[in-house]
Amino acid sequence: IYSYELYKFYGVETIIRIGSAGSYKKELPVRSTVLADSAWSTSSYARTQNGYDKDVTYPCAELNERLIQAAKDLNIPLVVGRINSSDVFYAEETSDGLQKALENNCVCAEMESFALFHNANVLGKKAACLVTISDCLADPSQDTTAEERQTSFTNMMKIALEMAE
Repeated sequence: IYSYELYKFYGVETIIRIGSAGSYKKELPVRSTVLADSAWSTSSYARTQNGYDKDVTYPCAELNERLIQAAKDLNIPLVVGRINSSDVFYAEETSDGLQKALENNCVCAEMESFALFHNANVLGKKAACLVTISDCLADPSQDTTAEERQTSFTNMMKIALEMAE
């Protein structure tokens, strides 16, 4: 993941990942904005990188508080919850990954936050993850089109930019 190089070799202090995620629940509909309070994963990334053997990594609490305040200032609804940061976004039906993610209280899935948070924590940097729900595993009729993803997922960007001012 490029975040390690940005932190280690280019002097970057803070990274806020913005992107899309898939919801696990009908109650978390498409276009919802989610702030990760933790990232759960079965990834071996952290174990390989420095021996970290836990399955949860955490963002910078101070950064998250500032993002929550920015969302409030903008009157943008924000869901705060655990994200499943999966190495495999489209698992076969025989996989028990979805069940494990639900057992670990994950509200949605994406692929970057676990390693991003780990890199930030290892290097004493700051990281956060804001995502917009693009599709819903519990109700595929909600799924957005590529064009909708390209043009309407702006709340996460507004929050990040508001916090940065």
